[in-house]
Amino acid sequence: MLGRPRQDLHRADRILDSAAELLLRLGYRKVTIEDIARHAGIGKGTVYLHWRTKQQLFEALLLREALTYVEGLVDELRRDPSTVLPHRLLAASFLIVHDRPVLRALFGGDAEQLQARPADSPTRGHELLATARFFAVLTRHGLFRDDVPNLAYALTATHAGFLLMDNLGETGPTATAPDVRARAGSLAHVVRTAFEPAGPPDPQAVASAAAEVLEAIADVIPPYRERIYGYRRAQEAAETSGAHSAPATAREPVPGDTGRRRPT
Repeated sequence: MLGRPRQDLHRADRILDSAAELLLRLGYRKVTIEDIARHAGIGKGTVYLHWRTKQQLFEALLLREALTYVEGLVDELRRDPSTVLPHRLLAASFLIVHDRPVLRALFGGDAEQLQARPADSPTRGHELLATARFFAVLTRHGLFRDDVPNLAYALTATHAGFLLMDNLGETGPTATAPDVRARAGSLAHVVRTAFEPAGPPDPQAVASAAAEVLEAIADVIPPYRERIYGYRRAQEAAETSGAHSAPATAREPVPGDTGRRRPT
């Protein structure tokens, strides 16, 4: 009996892995439950033991990708609290997304992939709250400039633009795209000079902001797991994730991340 939940979790992840591969290859509209079951080497009925509809299955897939993204940011913040600085956090975000093809499609605005997640997803409220807390915390600790109109929109649009260009690669307006770390460095430079105050940040403010942002992110993780694996499997997913996570390895400094800011 004790082994069954872990078996179910492993099977659910295998189904989601197959769904991810087929989503990228065929697009949301063309993929069927039968395709996913065949690719995963299981019966169609077994898929329905986990999710009742194709929509629920693909929402679970996108939420699992989002969970990977969130946990990657948590790792970075725990390793180095100064990652909470906007230019470092968005550069780290860019690199995490780059390494996940489904996330790249999602963050890059791929309309076909976006159909897999409804706009009224039950986790959306948690995400919006966490985002609002992020901006409130960094603003309160003086880590954002106070003269940027529509700050949240401007920063989000900047991030989204770099992710979109990352998807375009060498098909974009430039003849050749710089490597991924150079692109992350360019994003860090833009954010640092456009959105952060001049001069070095207060170390105590950085430490306090990092702790508060980690708390805000932590509030998002349980609803994600619950929605992906189901209420009864959520705790099992958390335990398995903790038991099997590889030790985090330090990222190289983002190119251009010198800590200097352009005077205003």
